[in-house]
Amino acid sequence: MSAFWLLLLVLGIALVSYVLGRGRALSSAGGDIRNLHSLPVYYGANAALFVLIPSLILLMLWMVAQPLVVGARVQASIPAEAVSEGSTIGLVMSDVRRVADGLDLAVAQGVIEPSYATTSDTNLTEVRERLGDVGVALGSDISVTVLTAAQLLRETNASWYFWRTVLVVALALAGLGYAYSMTQKDFRARNTVERVILYLLIGAASIAILTTVGILFSLIFNTVEFFRIYPASEFFFSLTWSPSFGGGSELGILPLLWGTFYISLIALLVAVPIGLLSAIYLSEYASPAVRSIAKPLLEVLAGIPTIVYGLFALLTVGPFLVSFFGQNGHFGVNWMAGGTAVMTAGLVMGIMLIPFVSSLSDDIINAVPQAMRDGSLGLGATKSETIKQVVLPAALPGIVGAILLAASRAIGETMIVVLGAGAAARLSMNPFDAMTTVTAKIVSQLTGDSDFASPEALVAFALGMTLFVITLGLNVFALYIVRKYREQYE
Repeated sequence: MSAFWLLLLVLGIALVSYVLGRGRALSSAGGDIRNLHSLPVYYGANAALFVLIPSLILLMLWMVAQPLVVGARVQASIPAEAVSEGSTIGLVMSDVRRVADGLDLAVAQGVIEPSYATTSDTNLTEVRERLGDVGVALGSDISVTVLTAAQLLRETNASWYFWRTVLVVALALAGLGYAYSMTQKDFRARNTVERVILYLLIGAASIAILTTVGILFSLIFNTVEFFRIYPASEFFFSLTWSPSFGGGSELGILPLLWGTFYISLIALLVAVPIGLLSAIYLSEYASPAVRSIAKPLLEVLAGIPTIVYGLFALLTVGPFLVSFFGQNGHFGVNWMAGGTAVMTAGLVMGIMLIPFVSSLSDDIINAVPQAMRDGSLGLGATKSETIKQVVLPAALPGIVGAILLAASRAIGETMIVVLGAGAAARLSMNPFDAMTTVTAKIVSQLTGDSDFASPEALVAFALGMTLFVITLGLNVFALYIVRKYREQYE
């Protein structure tokens, strides 16, 4: 049975368990809900949880373990001489999986008998002909060893699927029986259910924290390995970025950091005024009807994929800027040689950040107590004076936090930079020059067939670690400011 249908079966057993648990609780109380320790829904939920939690944990562990164990068994069955020169056991296993999928398809369509898909029959020629009838080509390079391994893979997986179904269903039924036996009117079902929910919430929070820790450690280990083979002083203080997979690389991060901060600065210069003014209008001047339409339309910008922004920068904004600041442009200057430049990426990234600044600032401005506005207006101040002298100063810490969060989002952007800013690592003050950023170089350094143990590949982790520390610092600082603001005005 597939995992999907097995999951539906477990959910069905849990539903039955819910009904039985609820009914048994009411029956033990003589039908009077007042005699129960907890509400009937808690007794049903407790019975359902005893079915769901153990069986789903077993199902998840089984789905993780089965590919590893079955793959290891099949791989061990392949003799060493079956791996030809220039090939690897991984490539052979890929062929084995492909042939096994072909056998599954052929058996499902009834083109070949199930016996041909088992290790009892390894007639390669006949199996190849029959698979060809359903459009599954084995290829002339498939050997009897690969076919036998594919048949073993199918047989082993089928056995594991059978026992997975049996054990998961048995565990679900055992949970149903145990929950039913313990359900009676004095059982503290509410306490049990709430405790389980608490553990689930703790587990969800732990997964988020452990994911962050896992990412951090994966970066740390590879960064340490990089600094073992490349001097940290040159990485942090060199002014040249010139990787060469043939040797003699110069991997200074400063040109990349300069490009990253320069593009982010232009983006913030675009996003902060427009976003902040939009937030002031929506929160202080716009009517409810206008706000209900304008705010969702503004936030649509946040849902556009960044690759779309990158294409917009490459195909629209870049040529538009060249038409003004290029050699043959309207201004007759030669500041911009091509469409990819810091200004191109910065402008488009600023447009992308507008909803971040606007939405966060709007929420923060609306959090300022209305009594402060009323007091200012009562003293004779105009609406604009109230906004400038009361509302904005009160909301300023939160607005600064929103700007810092937008800055960390800009620093981590990739696709807009790749398509709109170019690939040149240089230190220049000209915003119409092509430059690149840390994120763009992380992509380029890990793309291709380079040796993963080389400094040119490992430098991507050092770049990622540096970027992680910078964005983490900005986020922590922004959260600190926002928290301080909330403590002051709530």
